Amino acid sequence: MSEPRRLRLGAFMRPISIHTAAWRYPGGAPDANFNWPLIKRLTQKLEHGCFDAFFMADHLAVPNMPTPALKRSATVTSFAPMTLLPALAAVTEHIGLIATMSTTYNAPFHVARQFASLDHISGGRAAWNVVTSTNPYEALNFGLKEHLEHDERYRRAREFYDVVTGLWDSWADDAFLRDVESGVFFDPDKLHVLDHQGKYYSVRGPLNIARPVQGWPVIVQAGQSDAGRQLAAETAEMVFSGVGDLVSAQRVYADIKDRARAVGRNPDHMVIAPGAFVVIGDTAAEARAKKARLDGLVHPDSGIATLSVQLGFDASKLDLDGPLPDELPPTNASHTSRQKLVDMARSDGLTVRQLAQYVGAAFGSLEMIGTPSMIADQMQEWLETRACDGFNVMFPYLPGGLDDFVDQVVPELQRRGLFRRAYEGTTLRENLGLPRPENRFFS
Repeated sequence: MSEPRRLRLGAFMRPISIHTAAWRYPGGAPDANFNWPLIKRLTQKLEHGCFDAFFMADHLAVPNMPTPALKRSATVTSFAPMTLLPALAAVTEHIGLIATMSTTYNAPFHVARQFASLDHISGGRAAWNVVTSTNPYEALNFGLKEHLEHDERYRRAREFYDVVTGLWDSWADDAFLRDVESGVFFDPDKLHVLDHQGKYYSVRGPLNIARPVQGWPVIVQAGQSDAGRQLAAETAEMVFSGVGDLVSAQRVYADIKDRARAVGRNPDHMVIAPGAFVVIGDTAAEARAKKARLDGLVHPDSGIATLSVQLGFDASKLDLDGPLPDELPPTNASHTSRQKLVDMARSDGLTVRQLAQYVGAAFGSLEMIGTPSMIADQMQEWLETRACDGFNVMFPYLPGGLDDFVDQVVPELQRRGLFRRAYEGTTLRENLGLPRPENRFFS
């Protein structure tokens, strides 16, 4: 008999909570974004709970929202991932380290070298979250006057991925002889010059660092549009999906796995892990009260601004107590996130104000609110009905929300045999059950 499936768990951090008002919650840490001792403690706590990875979101610009809302945002600033994650690698031993890095406003050589370095520093625990930037302010920070078109961003991303992974294969695993007697440091027959000439990039190579410990750092992708799902099917080993209900999750799960199979990949070599916003209480009523208290701290300015970002236009100009208009302005932001909100507003009869409150409080993600047993029940159902392979957990506030999950939900999942009690290997790939990629240039 085959072994029962086990959950994979990542912690989706910014490095603080995704919730707009998390920094205001009683007992929280308003300075968490730059509080190194706290971030170190939180990551070590996640490792104590055997989490697969610390997943750090990132932006290359401040959020594109008006100042009245921006001044209330705790995500306006944060550490650069490639500064923070090597530091975390030095104070942890097992947990994976996922960094977001955009394909839209970076160079492939730069990304390849940084992630190869992180993989060596961490002993094989690095992962790259491949994103196409959605914030138009990022274009302005990189000398452009306007943001690249949506599908064009994905076409560039596909070639970017090919270049980065090609650079990671620059050296055979046994290329470095380091023969002191002969004075030969490496075997030149085990060095490949990429010499990539494509539509978007021209990159000679080779990468000036040895092949990563994992062969390649684990590839993570979060696109939800048709183009995003196709990119995930072709490239991703972990997919961060944004579904909010079981039926939709099952449909997305099957779609991405089928696409992967269609391009010749083994769908079992891909972990689909929806984001799950988890609020825990001793009773269901207590958990709901915590969520209500948290949501009550979201200022209306923040809600409307967040909705504007999601919709791709200034929602404050709409009748806030009326429905969304039938015709919406075109957008170059995320098409899937916008359509999901539009569908929900129309099916539930929400006003613009109500939709803004929802978005400001939840970001449209899956919510799990209840006792540890209730949370475990829901996670088990999603796993066993092929809605996911695991979750990227989002904590409502820090440090309390994270501590509650590790101290109360993880033991319940372990008791049910749904989650590990110890790490299986030394690398992130081993712990996720993913194979090490073959070098395309050297057997």
